[in-house]
Amino acid sequence: MNATTTPDTHLHDCLFQPVSIGRMTLKNRLAVAPMTRISASDGGCATEQMARYYTAFAKGGFGLIISEGIYTDRAYSQGYLNQPGLSDDHQRDAWTKVVDAVHQDGGRMIAQLMHAGALSQGNPYRSDTLGPSAVRPQGQQMSFYRGKGEYPIPHAMADDAITEAINGFAAAAVRAKQAGFDGVEIHGANGYLLDQFLSEGINLRNDRYGGDIACRLRLIIEVVQAVRTAVGPEFTLGMRISQGKVNDFTHKWRNAETDAALIFSTLAKLPIDYIHTTEFEAWQSAFGNGPSLAALARQYADLPVIANGSLHDPTRAANLIASGQANAISLGRGALTHADWPARVLRGLPLNNFDPGISSPIADLNNEEHHRLEHVHA
Repeated sequence: MNATTTPDTHLHDCLFQPVSIGRMTLKNRLAVAPMTRISASDGGCATEQMARYYTAFAKGGFGLIISEGIYTDRAYSQGYLNQPGLSDDHQRDAWTKVVDAVHQDGGRMIAQLMHAGALSQGNPYRSDTLGPSAVRPQGQQMSFYRGKGEYPIPHAMADDAITEAINGFAAAAVRAKQAGFDGVEIHGANGYLLDQFLSEGINLRNDRYGGDIACRLRLIIEVVQAVRTAVGPEFTLGMRISQGKVNDFTHKWRNAETDAALIFSTLAKLPIDYIHTTEFEAWQSAFGNGPSLAALARQYADLPVIANGSLHDPTRAANLIASGQANAISLGRGALTHADWPARVLRGLPLNNFDPGISSPIADLNNEEHHRLEHVHA
């Protein structure tokens, strides 16, 4: 792996200032982004291997660790085989060990709650999928998450299935709180269920959950309200939002900043504590010219914003904070490359480029560990 230039530690001071998000005070502005690792037990329980993986980020200096997407119920939420869940007490208790270990090493941890909807490609509880409408998702299932071929055509969700999904988010959030997590993040991004309801061309409903963008936001609103009611006012609650999807990287909101203004101003009225935006390159204009998506979230929501997207260059990350576009940044590939990324930047050590072999051919922890061992001995 080729190394980048040695970081200028003075330039990056703003990354290491404390920040408050909800009831949390973080020691710095650096978070680990949620990354699907399909390494849980067959029953969806977090493992000792996962505890080591997450604890390494806390040891490496990250102020906040956001978990991979955790499925919420035993109905239709699970997206991938060996994805971890919070759908029962056994799964909750397994997460307790992970969170305790992260806390012991000085980190804070948030559970990202996810319903895959029509993008589910591995669910032992169901052989079919659900979505807002009976529209086949574009693209192919992801082979590095053990998928193959086209996505199936989902069944359009009836009212009782929507209620079941909402209740699943709320119940999983309660289990996250019981497990000791510092908060929960509702996954409303990347093409999964809540984003499917938000998206034109995917949501073709003509009931109260479909139509104009205000109606397509309804499920997000109801999930947030249900989760907040379930966990109480003191527990940190965030929402992840994106334009691009795992099966459609270039997707843009049709009405550009007009849509962004409505989405983020709607989120501002909800009982959430932060917004987590994700784009391929977080510093780029969201719509070809003008502000970034993170900056638009700051402008229209006036909530703390965590920005994600190719920010492993510390100068780019620092500029996003210093310019006021975001309050914190989250790293995916950068964190996988260096679990001690914050410590390395503080010490002025070089940073390596991401090695795709970490997540190929399967993006699980066994593949990552074997790949690193091979390169150590090469």
